[in-house]
Amino acid sequence: MAEQGSSANMKVAIVGAGIAGLACAARLSEGGIAPVLFDKGKRPGGRLSTLQIDAGAWDFGAQYLEAGEGPFAAQVQRWTRAGVLAEWPAGPPGALVGVPAMASLAEAAGAGHEVRFGAHVQRIDHRGGCWSLAGGGLTEGPFEAVILALPAEQAAPLLALHDLHLAREAAASRSQPCWSLMLAFAAPLAGVPDLLRGAGPIAWAARNSSKPGRPGGECWVIQADAAWSKRHLEWDPAAAAGALLSAFAAAAGIGQLPQPTFAKAHRWRFALAPANHAAPLWNPQLRLGACGDWCGGQHISGAWQSGTDLAEQVLAVLGTDAQQGQCGAAG
Repeated sequence: MAEQGSSANMKVAIVGAGIAGLACAARLSEGGIAPVLFDKGKRPGGRLSTLQIDAGAWDFGAQYLEAGEGPFAAQVQRWTRAGVLAEWPAGPPGALVGVPAMASLAEAAGAGHEVRFGAHVQRIDHRGGCWSLAGGGLTEGPFEAVILALPAEQAAPLLALHDLHLAREAAASRSQPCWSLMLAFAAPLAGVPDLLRGAGPIAWAARNSSKPGRPGGECWVIQADAAWSKRHLEWDPAAAAGALLSAFAAAAGIGQLPQPTFAKAHRWRFALAPANHAAPLWNPQLRLGACGDWCGGQHISGAWQSGTDLAEQVLAVLGTDAQQGQCGAAG
């Protein structure tokens, strides 16, 4: 672990403020490095996403997590003590959910970090041992290192101009898509269990309002399986919503569903990552790396562990670099 304060002037850019990027930022901060996160979205979390409007609330990305063992289990305990994580009795055995939303975990993890939202990084440049970011009116730098906490398909082209080996590793990973449908009804769907799985094209259907801390109302999240989502990837969201609504009615055993008071489909192009790598990618000479659930284990726990492990490697290099602080001093 780097000595606190020994690299106080050093900044590391993290592209992507999902759980992997946030975990990486947390560990770097503990080691005395200043992380700066960049995300093209409006809020942190990536697939830890929640839509909250007057009609209801929906966790339309990651649905829950499991504590597991090791360092992530300790993080789960911290979230639980902070009141942002609780058991979901109606969910799968051992399921834990963010309170009052899955997005609450990302908000807690991102607290205190410097984050640039609406920042679409299209290019990373390396000159004189320092890194800078650019794209869409964005010019930021210098940084001592760059971390790409992105889906493999988005990380590969950014890596390609600097490290072909890392780029090939990322390009070899192919994520599966997922269509998610958010529904609200005026009254509870009588006789329908809180959770349905593996029914036709539906991989998952859950009464979101059965999760702890959620507002009242009959709110459902329907997620298609990867095969169906891939076949219909380029469908209009309205067409995907209609098809999934019919599939949900069949899975629920309801001949005619009541008219939803709200319906919105969301397409996740990079939803289900293959865990092709046992560790994050890292080039210590260039100080360039990548992390995420595709290189560290699937699910929220894998993404978190990947970001944490990569931060340890960054600290090992920056904490012993004879030229440490050269980029931060320039900015």
